[in-house]
Amino acid sequence: MIENPPGAPDERRKRRPVLETATMVAASLFGVASAASTQDPAAPTFSRDVAPILQQSCQVCHNENGIGPMPLVEYEQVRRFAPIVRARVENREMPPWHLDRTIGIQAYKNDLSLTDEQIETIVHWVDAGMPPGDPARTPPPIEFPNGDAWQVEEALGRPPDVVVRSTPYTVLANGQDQWWNPVVEFAGFDEPRWLEATEFKPSFPSGKRVVHHGHALYQKPGQRATSIPLHMYGVGKIGGDIFADDTGMRIEPGPAEIAWSLHYFPIDREVPDDVVEVGLWLYPPGEAPERDVAGEVRFVVDQMQGHPRGVDILIPPHGYQILESVHVVDRPLLIHSFRPHMHMRGTGMSMQAVYPDGRREMLSSVNRYNHNWQMAYYYEDDVQPLLPKGTMLLFHAFMDNTSNNPINPDPDVWVVRGQRGVDEMSHAWVGVTYLEDEEYARLARERAGQGER
Repeated sequence: MIENPPGAPDERRKRRPVLETATMVAASLFGVASAASTQDPAAPTFSRDVAPILQQSCQVCHNENGIGPMPLVEYEQVRRFAPIVRARVENREMPPWHLDRTIGIQAYKNDLSLTDEQIETIVHWVDAGMPPGDPARTPPPIEFPNGDAWQVEEALGRPPDVVVRSTPYTVLANGQDQWWNPVVEFAGFDEPRWLEATEFKPSFPSGKRVVHHGHALYQKPGQRATSIPLHMYGVGKIGGDIFADDTGMRIEPGPAEIAWSLHYFPIDREVPDDVVEVGLWLYPPGEAPERDVAGEVRFVVDQMQGHPRGVDILIPPHGYQILESVHVVDRPLLIHSFRPHMHMRGTGMSMQAVYPDGRREMLSSVNRYNHNWQMAYYYEDDVQPLLPKGTMLLFHAFMDNTSNNPINPDPDVWVVRGQRGVDEMSHAWVGVTYLEDEEYARLARERAGQGER
């Protein structure tokens, strides 16, 4: 579930002949020095060149307790899987980062993608026989947090003030999607409180491997229509959500419920009594931030005007479909993040802004979407889209039901909307903070003073 299938290689990158590369890789795996490694004293080494790249962009998942299928921490671990690593990074399948690198905003807080130079370094290192280099030059190992630890706790220096838990669910080892939607009572607070941060934590170790995505919604008893998202989670969304300074999410006082929506994708064995936790970090009692963040708001793309959602998804066998949706912003807002959500036929989604003056701007385009990863893309603070009232958000979703789609389970069938991964769905989770007119005007003046993005 967590390893992307092979994709098309980047033809712009010059590569060695396949036979030459295979020969060198095979020789190195059997402990035989390749000709390239003896003739290229300037070749990258693991300790000096490759290990820092892996620490920066790979080991967060590929460690003993991570969700990656193998650890990539020590030299022998990397050497064993070097041909796979080479192929994945050269094709830009790993680290998973599915944005179009040629259009839209490119500055993101959680960008783990490799530069062209880093990719060339890894490719050159493998082709040169994977020289280990001087062990003394290997950077000190990273101390990874315990797989059951709260990551926000390390960032904020304190544990969550409140932890809410789902009721147990046994994930069957039958290969089918499974859902668990319990509603749990929540005592609530005596006064309004504000969230400073939240984190969604599947159980460790098995829960991290079977929870594909999920939501925890706060609502007054029986009032689902007025619920607010405590946290939205998907595979690849690492860590929690820490709101910006003087920004928080308001929680109303009184009894409430936590409505869970958990989508499990089983592994090859049963996972009994799995429990998911959400940690809540609160502002002190009586303290309120200036801005009220809305969290991740759903903007649907599979919705025909005047008709029930999803009736426009109809992908023929060996066919394609493109959906378009327009949402008019009824008040100023600041966008923090963009997270497309489709299923196995989804291959891309874009988000554009059409401003009231007619100017159009591509904000983000995920042109290599992969359902195995439910990634959120967090904009750097100085490029977060700032939209005035009346702006249109224009979404396009792209779906491929042909054999060209490497994770298509069956291109011979018609595909309609549904909850299963083999059915289809199309919406975007967009992290937003709604602004008052005066605050929007102030932020717009500040942006103008800094020049165009």
